[in-house]
Amino acid sequence: MKVHGPVATKSVASGLLLATLGAIAFSGKAIIVKLAYRYGVDAVTLIMYRMLFALPIFAVMAWWATYRRTGGTAAALTRRDWLGVLGLGVSGYYLASFLDFAGLQYVTASLERLILYLNPTLVLVLGWLFYRKRVVPLQVVAMAISYCGVLVVFSHEIKLQGEDVMLGALLVFASAVSYAVYLVYSGELVRRIGASRLVGLATMVACLCCILQFLLLRPLSAALVAPQVIWLSLLNATLCTAVPVLLVMMAVERIGAALAAQAGMVGPMSTILMGVLILGEPFNAWIVVGTALVMGGVFLVSKYRD
Repeated sequence: MKVHGPVATKSVASGLLLATLGAIAFSGKAIIVKLAYRYGVDAVTLIMYRMLFALPIFAVMAWWATYRRTGGTAAALTRRDWLGVLGLGVSGYYLASFLDFAGLQYVTASLERLILYLNPTLVLVLGWLFYRKRVVPLQVVAMAISYCGVLVVFSHEIKLQGEDVMLGALLVFASAVSYAVYLVYSGELVRRIGASRLVGLATMVACLCCILQFLLLRPLSAALVAPQVIWLSLLNATLCTAVPVLLVMMAVERIGAALAAQAGMVGPMSTILMGVLILGEPFNAWIVVGTALVMGGVFLVSKYRD
């Protein structure tokens, strides 16, 4: 039964607020990572700490989705399910997170967020390639607008920062592709085991991968980092990782995925603002134009998706 009047209005308002706060919290990840790099830590060590602190949170999330939320009636995972969770955890969270952290060593938080915001266009392309989903001409034009926006910011940044920006942009774009693969292939598994359960288990896989990566590539002495790195990683794992997931899930329950995604458009703008205020990153007409093109193009791609 639909609810109308003040109750419905209150639900929509709270849902929009939750989605907005989730987008802002998630957008702070790049800012925290850039701050941590100032203390001489590398990407392998930094992401290990983030995932180490996030692991207990996601373990509780998986437990809640499996037992508490279902009253213990959730179906046991098959071998196929476990393989799917493993693959999606590696592609959607481990690779996407590590490539993003690595790219942030070379690009500004503003450019990183704009590249990641291209994700809906990548999902559209992958859907066309693997499932032959229809792409209308307006979506093609919208994608071209979005990528032109990224090129505007990229061309300006490479003049200021040098050729390392190319490497950073490629790493962040690879991160976006990796997460798009997760979104495209997660649909069937979500229907079988549920979204919350999948997120909890897949992120646990990613956490373990990042910890194992550190143990294989770095000596244990590399874990001795500045105290500021520990605190920033703890903040990243909670405020910018677990909290946004919960806020967006609560928002989707109130207003639906489409409206929650539109509220999430505040993410790139908040990243740019925090980058300017906290990191001292540049803010000029190039960034304004590029951001407007990216957000406008992505909005059209999402609006006219089949």
